[in-house]
Order: sequence, then structure tokens, then C-alpha cells
Amino acid sequence: MSSAEINKNEVDIVIGALNADLTQFLTSWRPFFSGFHLIVVKDPELKEELNIPEGFDVDVYSKTDMEKVVGASNATMFSGYSCRYFGYLISKKKYIVSIDDDCVPAKDPKGFLVDAVTQHVINLENPATPLFFNTLYDPYCEGADFVRGYPFSLRSGVPCAASCGLWLNLADLDAPTQALKTEQRNTSYVDAVMTVPAKAMLPISGINIAFNRELVGPALVPALRLAGEGKVRWETLEDVWCGMCLKHISDHLGYGVKTGLPYVWRNERGDAVESLRKKWEGMKLMEKSVPFFESLKLPETALKVEDCVIELAKAVKEQLGSDDPAFTQAADAMVKWIQLWNSVNSSARS
Repeated sequence: MSSAEINKNEVDIVIGALNADLTQFLTSWRPFFSGFHLIVVKDPELKEELNIPEGFDVDVYSKTDMEKVVGASNATMFSGYSCRYFGYLISKKKYIVSIDDDCVPAKDPKGFLVDAVTQHVINLENPATPLFFNTLYDPYCEGADFVRGYPFSLRSGVPCAASCGLWLNLADLDAPTQALKTEQRNTSYVDAVMTVPAKAMLPISGINIAFNRELVGPALVPALRLAGEGKVRWETLEDVWCGMCLKHISDHLGYGVKTGLPYVWRNERGDAVESLRKKWEGMKLMEKSVPFFESLKLPETALKVEDCVIELAKAVKEQLGSDDPAFTQAADAMVKWIQLWNSVNSSARS
């Protein structure tokens, strides 16, 4: 599939604007964003006016727009990197592609720019294979297939819920790792896509991601916020928590999640050593989250994504709420998110 074969009316590209000047970012992506509808959501804490070059089909949303749609009291859910979730909420398209505003197109080993949008859509439109691992990676990719011994009864796969892309240059490491390895950069381009096996957890990064909004949109929840949350990725955990919820719900409902291609080139931003000087509780919360998700079993009566999120929120409050107030706040935010999702989307249908 080429970019010309994609139904561009089915795709929204959502950009969370933490930087006011998007000129370099959008100019670099112009060859691949052209013809698609863009939703740019301005971080409500960003004071400067956005600078957006001409020539894009773009709708820009600010704090004022958020308050009109969800109310002033709920607009606080969408600060910092979580502003992109507002774009997920108001989109009406089948697929969402979201790339951080400090990323530009990567180059493959042959020196060609990578069309991340097309690759994400290819990943989403082809089935996933979470129930039986294919050692030749994604069997639906060009040049690949199912290996000998792969059950024919499973070769039709399952719907793909999300496509988790990767990064060249500045990899998505946590602050302690990046601070310890200040000069480490990712230069390894692995030309592969694979389905993450069912029941396996993974830290999904919001830097370079796409998902089927019609299939799992409500599962992309802005919930777990750190007390000292900052404006660089390693000072946040919202996307990792969101990803763990998404993966668990996808497993429960019989969907798959892919990782690998496409790559983006991630530019330098932030100081990991400086971030470590803050009170950063992300590592502690993750150590408590893992056994929770390992043992969690959603009820068979949870047949819709919205039901799964509510049941998950209930379990979070009951099992983790006493450990840390961040979990209680996350559970409450998950319930509120579903209320907003149902309200906004029911209004759109009426």
C-alpha cells in the first residue's frame, strides 16, 4: 500500500503542541501530512500564540475550545502531553496518528525519508497475530509470510487496535537511564513489525503511535498524572499507563497491538539529570502497576471498550488506591473520561 492508496478521509493526525512554533515540525512532515486532516491541540499552559505554516488542512484547539466542549473543571485533564487526548476525543475519523512535536521524519538505511503515516495505517489495516508468535515478524508485511508450523486456523489474525512506532536518535528512555548514559543515542533501524503476544505487557510510548479509534478509542485514557509532571517525556507516565490499559483491554476483547516500524527521528529536548532532581515517583508507581495488571481479569460481561475502562477503574481504586493517591486520581479520571467520551460522541451522532 502506498500513500496514494490510503483513504485520507479515514485518518486524523493529532499533534499536541507543547512548543509554540510548529514551523520546522510541520514543514519537515509536509510531504507526508499533505492531504490529511490535522488536529493541533495547544497545551493549555502554553501562553504564546501558535505559529503554523500555511498549506495544511488543520483545526487548532486551545484551552477556550476545551472548556466549551468539556467544561472548565474537566479541561485540566488535557494539560501538558495529555492535551493530545482532546484531539482523540473530538476526532470523528477511523484512524488516529499522533506524533510528538519534537520529532521529524527518520531516514531508512537507504537514505529515504520514512512515511510514518502510511506505515501506521498499513499496520492498522492488516490483522494482528497475538495468539501465536510468527518468528518472521508480521506475516502480512511485503516479503514476509507465516512460517512452517504456524496453525492455519489462526492465519486470519485479529483486528489490530494500535501501532506503536519507534524512534531514532533520542530513544524513549526513562530519566535515570538517560542520565546515566547521557551520550547514548539509538542508531539501530530494525526493518520489522511484530505483534505483541497476548497477555504480554509493554510500555507504549505516545511519541509515535496510531490506533483504530472506532475499535478502541475510549481505551486511550489521560489518567495517571505524576505530582511532579513536567514538559519532557521522561517526566511523565500518562502514555505508559494509557498503553497498559489499552493492551489489557485489547487482550480482553480479542484485538492485537503491533510494534516496530515506523521510525521517527526524535530531536533533543530536556535535561535528564535536571529531571532527576525533581521528586519523580514514576518508577515506584510502575513497580506497583505491573503486578496489578498481571493479576487483573476483566469480567466476561465487559463487552465494550467503555465497560472495560470502567471495570479497570474500579479495580484500580480497590486494589491500588490505598497505595498511592495517584492511583485513586487515575481511577476517577478514567471514569470521567468515559463520561466525556460518551457525551461528546453522542452529541456528534445526534
